[in-house]
This record gives sequence, structure tokens and C-alpha cells, in this order.
Amino acid sequence: MATVAELRAVLKDTLEKRGALAEIKARIRAEVFNALDDQSEPRPTLSHENLLINELIREYLEYNRYKYTASVLAAESGQPAVPLDRQFLAKELNVVEDTSGKAV
Repeated sequence: MATVAELRAVLKDTLEKRGALAEIKARIRAEVFNALDDQSEPRPTLSHENLLINELIREYLEYNRYKYTASVLAAESGQPAVPLDRQFLAKELNVVEDTSGKAV
């Protein structure tokens, strides 16, 4: 008969292999941040440059499926809930996208 410690080890290993453990930990971190975040304290206004930088970081996080990290970034930075249009970002940053870049 398996001990509680053995069952715990197997469960942890299974959750890690499925990627669920990392997702659960990230979700807990995001929820803890949201619970501790003081909504009454006003966020500093974002400069145009910081807005663009934050948006690039958010796009990177979402592309890599770091959705909880992206949600914390958006909440903490005061970034708009709706992401900026990719074409708008490219125009603002003077980036010319080729066909391979549009897929990323």
C-alpha cells in the first residue's frame, strides 16, 4: 500500500508533467496580487513610451501563454484592458513586418 508521501510525490509529478502545477501556482500568485492590490491608490499616468513598452511586454507574455503574468502586468501597470492593435504598435515603433513576422 502506498504511503501518503508517495501519493503526494506521484500527484506532484503528474501535475508537473501536464503543466498544471505551474499554471496553478501562477494563478495563485495572480489572485494573491489582486487581493493585496490597493484599488484606492491611483495609478500614475502612463507616458506614451511606457504604454508602448508595456504593450510589447504584454504581447510577448500572451504569445508565450503567460496569461496570468500578463494579467498581473496589466493590473499593476494600469495598462488598458483591451490590447493595442498590432498595426498601431508597428506604426508607432516604425517596424516593418514581413510575412514571417506577422505569424509571431
